[in-house]
Amino acid sequence: MADSRIEKFNGEVEKILTHLHGEFAKLHTGRANASLLENVDVDAYGQRQPLKAVAGITVENAKTFIIQPWDPSILGNIEKALMQVDLGTSPVNDGSVLRINLPPMTEERRTQLTKVVHKLSEEARISIRQQRQDVNDDIKDNEKDEDARYTLLEELEKAVKVANERVEEFMKKKEEEVMTV
Repeated sequence: MADSRIEKFNGEVEKILTHLHGEFAKLHTGRANASLLENVDVDAYGQRQPLKAVAGITVENAKTFIIQPWDPSILGNIEKALMQVDLGTSPVNDGSVLRINLPPMTEERRTQLTKVVHKLSEEARISIRQQRQDVNDDIKDNEKDEDARYTLLEELEKAVKVANERVEEFMKKKEEEVMTV
């Protein structure tokens, strides 16, 4: 039977990996991806709202987004919000929808993004280490049976190794995506 502390650690690792995945999705890799824009804040109806709540975001092709507001009266607000996002281009307003054509990625930008991918991966590893430390302390402080303590600590280390391998796998995959022209 798995220990509740190990299960809790695994649950926290899943949250960390989900967060990492979300952060990776926000990175502009030269290919249009709706997650790049869906959380852009737009002033609409007297408050700030994510773009996905006020407009449809369509990926027309690998380099083009089409943003169609549910309410045409906020098209200008959406355009203003998109201009503040660093995409390397401005939206084109045709009166009913906005088109965004992504510029080609430069080698320099790809290198910068690779560094960001490494930084985000390292932050995930740090979070995993912090979770391991918490569980490790809990086991050492509260487990009286020496054999059980040793077994649990060993199980924890295996879980940490698996978590770090998954972070590495995510990182390599995203790095490859960023560097693909």
